[in-house]
Amino acid sequence: MPITRPYRRNCRQFDNGTYAEGGRARYILHPKYARDPDKYVRGFLLIQKDLQEICDYVEPTESNSTTHSFRLHGLLMRTCIEIEANCKAILVENEYPRKGNLTIKDYKKINPSHRLSSYEVKVPYWRGSGEIRSPFAAWSDSKPLEWYQAYNHAKHDRHEKFSEATLDHALDAICALVVLLSAQFLTEDFAPSASYLSLSDSTDGFASAIGNYFRVRFPNDWPENDQYAFDLNDWNVLQNEADPFQSIAF
Repeated sequence: MPITRPYRRNCRQFDNGTYAEGGRARYILHPKYARDPDKYVRGFLLIQKDLQEICDYVEPTESNSTTHSFRLHGLLMRTCIEIEANCKAILVENEYPRKGNLTIKDYKKINPSHRLSSYEVKVPYWRGSGEIRSPFAAWSDSKPLEWYQAYNHAKHDRHEKFSEATLDHALDAICALVVLLSAQFLTEDFAPSASYLSLSDSTDGFASAIGNYFRVRFPNDWPENDQYAFDLNDWNVLQNEADPFQSIAF
């Protein structure tokens, strides 16, 4: 059946193949769409800033991919904590029934509803293989996320697993955070300035992600029955309801 009402914290391709054309993505700005979305964006921007500072000293190249340090360890920890916060927000705000401490098994349920494994992120200034990353691609084959495993190893046994806090794993984790934010907010950063919620055209299919540093390619493989099927006129009616959103049945 056509999806004529948007889900909470869930950007989807529309039935015309676009994500924001004609103002269709204005639902993202509604106060009932997400709780305090700016806080999640600001958390990411601090992580991005710290990555840029690290890259002043460690060149972002394939030859440095296994470089590890306390700075990279801290960045990996913070990024994965932020990833968990975003995943929990998506689940909780969509009335996820399981209570208590959520784990990666719970977070994996977000993959089908947000098509995380279909996103691609381009890393700026990277030389060598690994410029374009799909940080959730392993989930499409029911495999674990290597970067998330590295996070758990380096967190619980830093003495023995410190070397897993690499530049490569930190970048994969940050790209995963870019995907999660994009899958919720497209390119909206909730800055005080006016927003137009548009995706810029490009020859390579990538758009500037939130923070204007990474570039992201949004999925174009949404099944027809999973696409949004409302236009701006429909949304102009919906937005006047007490709650114009529906919850995902995880």
